[in-house]
Amino acid sequence: MAPILQVEKLIKKYGNFEAVKGVSFSVEEGEIFGLLGPNGAGKTQTISMLTGIIQPTSGTAYIGGYDIRKDMDKIKRLNGLVPQDLALYQTLSARANLNFFGRIYGLGGRELKERVEDMLRIVSLTERADEPVQNYSGGMKRRVNIAAGLLHQPRLFFLDEPTVGVDPQSRNHIFESVLRLNRERGISIIYTSHYMEEVELLCNRAAIIDEGKIIALDTIKNLVAMLSGVIHIGLRQVDDALLGRLAALPAVQQASIAPQPVPPPPAEGEEPKEREIPAAADYQIVKIEAEESQQALINVIAFLNEQDIPIASLQVLEPNLENVFLHLTGKKLRE
Repeated sequence: MAPILQVEKLIKKYGNFEAVKGVSFSVEEGEIFGLLGPNGAGKTQTISMLTGIIQPTSGTAYIGGYDIRKDMDKIKRLNGLVPQDLALYQTLSARANLNFFGRIYGLGGRELKERVEDMLRIVSLTERADEPVQNYSGGMKRRVNIAAGLLHQPRLFFLDEPTVGVDPQSRNHIFESVLRLNRERGISIIYTSHYMEEVELLCNRAAIIDEGKIIALDTIKNLVAMLSGVIHIGLRQVDDALLGRLAALPAVQQASIAPQPVPPPPAEGEEPKEREIPAAADYQIVKIEAEESQQALINVIAFLNEQDIPIASLQVLEPNLENVFLHLTGKKLRE
């Protein structure tokens, strides 16, 4: 079976700035696929191209076999989108909002009524469906937004950071709704987030995007397995000779300088700012990769003590997606 989505070398430029740099990936029918990255990484730009909000500079994608550069009218019948920003009429009830959006989709009569009731049930808002949306919590409003994006029964559903700023109860409702849609309806879902734990919980596979590029793409299990043993050690004097001696220690596979965070480019019209130097900038982080992190840690510490090299910081990275991102980019996901 062909994938529901096939993305091929998608690029988006704004003048000389390249926001999305040749992104390629696919999503299988019935899959929940995670698209991970910090703010400004290119997630929303990619989603916007796939849903017809903006045009790609080059490259393309196929959704249900249709080309986004030629067949967007047909694709919009297959796509559902929940953007980061809420799009609701605050003085109307949830039911009235859904009826309004349903009519935009061309629904009416008994079919519309049944769809609205079905969506209210999916997002667990039936009991409060006739209250004005302005009385809802932020999480409840997002659940109405999700229901609105589902009224036309899409095959591919885009959820762009749906849990930002929501309360824990609504967050759980959103998780349950996503899983129910996938299991009961077979809807393929692209879930974008910079909360790694959400993607670990919900997704089959995930792509990590940073600075407009996909830097890793695999099953959640395989991505986490990348951190079978990674240790970060802060040292004040590091050279190639020291790295070579660390790499030669038993149980150590590789020793290198961890990437340093790069400040984001200034927004349009802003003056470039001097890079802020952290208080601990008088040492460098050495990344130790090992098959057995415990034995490698013992050997590395013993070696540094023998050489009378002081340790400024020490961190053993636990195997989770948050630390996979740190391992690949040298910065935390929410930076």
